[in-house]
Formats: sequence, structure tokens, C-alpha cells
Amino acid sequence: MPALVAGQTDTLHTDSPQGYHTKQESIAIQGVPNLIIRSLRDKQQFYDPDDAALALGISSAFWSLFGLLWPSGSHLAERMALRPVNAQEHILEIGCGLALSSLVGHRRGANITASDCHPLAGEFLRENLRLNHLTPMDYRHGHWGQHNAQQQDANVNSKFDLIIGSDILYERDEQGDLAHYINDHMEDHAEVWVVDPNRGNRAHFHRNMAAQGFSLCEESLDISATEHHAAYKGRMLTYSRD
Repeated sequence: MPALVAGQTDTLHTDSPQGYHTKQESIAIQGVPNLIIRSLRDKQQFYDPDDAALALGISSAFWSLFGLLWPSGSHLAERMALRPVNAQEHILEIGCGLALSSLVGHRRGANITASDCHPLAGEFLRENLRLNHLTPMDYRHGHWGQHNAQQQDANVNSKFDLIIGSDILYERDEQGDLAHYINDHMEDHAEVWVVDPNRGNRAHFHRNMAAQGFSLCEESLDISATEHHAAYKGRMLTYSRD
């Protein structure tokens, strides 16, 4: 898991009385150089003066979640740090949030596109690319379900050889919207990587992916606490089709 290895700075980003606080941290991912990450200071941050997030189905209770670093995202970033880079391979991260895995892959030379439905995710990604002196990378609006037709000009519109995501099984998704979305954006030979912190919706996702013709390889992630890191229990889910 990543570790905070330098002091953090706290700033107020606002052009109105509300605004939101951010912090910058130096994050260590095993196998790659540290990344400077700008994130929201905590879960209490909220700033949606024009209801841009609300129009996309993001309530005030969920608004801040895109802008925080999460343990599952850290484990996915570690996997991306170990994956051999193939310049011909196209990778998509869905529900990227702060796009830690995409930043790791991009720094290593992978051809990766980050995507999220939050109105500020692209802005945070551009700032974190700047903070790490990285070249621009592709970012797209990515939303499955009832809001997936919005922002058509900026939507994910390609197919990919690998699709990755962390902690994205936060709804029961009875209709299988996420599995359909993944299927629509992957090449026939592609793999899908999902790191899930043992949420209760995993079984529904398995069934929805099986209905799309995917088989599953499941790996337990059971990591004990250390002096610097909390314990973690979850699953690495790898889906593929013959």
C-alpha cells in the first residue's frame, strides 16, 4: 500500500464562500518513484454550486469520494507498477477518482485513459500530472447507468485491451449496467481487473459478468496491519473470455 513519505500542505481552493480544501502528499507505490498527489482534505468537502455533480446523480454525501485516496486504489496501482508495459496495448481505468493507477501506468509509459463521472476528476488529474512533471494523458467522461448518455463529446468512445477499476462495486446493479459498460468498451481478447474491498455487491457483479461471457479468476487480498498501514481485506478479480 502507498505510504505518506513527506509533509502535506493544506490549501483552500475557492471562488465562493463554500469552496473546498485540498492537501498534497508524497505517495510511495512499490516499484515506481513517489507520486505527488493533490487530493481533497477529507470526506467533509463539498462544492457543487451549479449542481453539475447532482445532475450526474452524485449527491452531497458522495461528492467528496472521488477526491480521496482509497486502499483498494492503492492495491490496483501496485499491480499496474508490476505489469509489463506494451506500447500497443490500450488500457482504460473506470471510476478512476484520483487516478492513482493511471498515473502509475502513464509514468511507466503505458497507453492509458482515465475516466470518471465526477465533474472535477479531470481537473484533479491534470493538476497531479503537472505536479509530477508528467506529459498530458487522455481523460474521458465515463458513466454507466441512467446518466451514461450525458457529455457525449467527452465520453469514452474506444475499445481497450485491459480495463481496470478499484472499489467500483458500490451498488447492487441489478440491471448489469457496469458489466454492459465494460463489455461495450473492451476488445474480445481483453482482461478486466477489479480490486474490491469485500463489498456485498460482488456476487451480483459476478453474475452480470458471466452473462456477458466472462470467466473469473479470484485472488484473496488479506494483508496484515503494519506500523505504517492498516490491515486490508479484499479481492483481486480478473475477468477474461476464451
